[in-house]
Amino acid sequence: MTAKSVLTIIVVLNLVSTVFSQGSWNPVVRQTSDDLLSVFFTSSEKGFIGGDNGFFALTTDGGLNWSRIALSTKYNVNEIYFRNDDNGYVLVGERILITKDGGKSWRENQFLQATDFPGLVPEFLSIRFSDKKRGWIVGSVANRNEEVVDSLILHTDDGGENWRKVIAPTGKKELYHVDFTDETGWIVGDNGLIVKTTDDGQTWTKQNSGTTASLYNIDFRDKRFGVAVGSRGTILRTEDGGQTWEVVRSAATKSLLRVSFINDKSGWIVGADGIILRTEDRGRTWIRQNSQTSEPLYGFYSDKKYSWAVGKKGLILKYSK
Repeated sequence: MTAKSVLTIIVVLNLVSTVFSQGSWNPVVRQTSDDLLSVFFTSSEKGFIGGDNGFFALTTDGGLNWSRIALSTKYNVNEIYFRNDDNGYVLVGERILITKDGGKSWRENQFLQATDFPGLVPEFLSIRFSDKKRGWIVGSVANRNEEVVDSLILHTDDGGENWRKVIAPTGKKELYHVDFTDETGWIVGDNGLIVKTTDDGQTWTKQNSGTTASLYNIDFRDKRFGVAVGSRGTILRTEDGGQTWEVVRSAATKSLLRVSFINDKSGWIVGADGIILRTEDRGRTWIRQNSQTSEPLYGFYSDKKYSWAVGKKGLILKYSK
């Protein structure tokens, strides 16, 4: 190897070290022994966490203190989502909780009828809005033995007051996550499933993901650039809206559960064994971070200035620069 090559490698390593050493992940005092599945912050100070057995809590001081909010349920809090500072939604099993005052008060939206799923149990896993009126929920329908028997897609055009079932080419697979950029949206699920709409859900088209891995999460920065993650350490990226998906190699071999980009270049992935990956090149390469844990991370939220991860047995991690 020439002296020039050695110098080039040293420069690259120094750049990588500089880029990925600007902050650290540190644990926050645990609030429960239940697994935490979701986290969402509406500002650097105000955020929510939720998880197994209906656990739900609020902080207004950046995670120093948490106040539990009683939901009167043992169902899991699968996702917390706010479309702005005031309007938020919590998915709890087959229930949807809505707030219009930033989480000061919550009410259940009882739109389902007993005849909608006779003898079956729906499970809501992900919710996103394309604007203040139009929103989507995805999940699955199971029988009493907890076996998935059908996919579930719901749509609202009145801010979440009423929802209707939507048909898409998903088969009977479990759907894990939905993401929208204006009228263009994607849903991911079992066995490498990706479906896309370009007309706000009037029609859906199945995409070729090139994998049989279950895909748990997807994040699009615009109508062309997106990344999906899933089982067996799967990372997929696209630069053409999903017409083609390329496999990205990384050190991960187990399930990757959440992906989130804070700008067009920088993003995070979290998953099993406490893995946290970071990219600064639009997802082409991923560098493992020191999470200080080997426990699985199920939920993630990131902003330009702060990030949070939650996981097994009440684990809460905060990223600080």
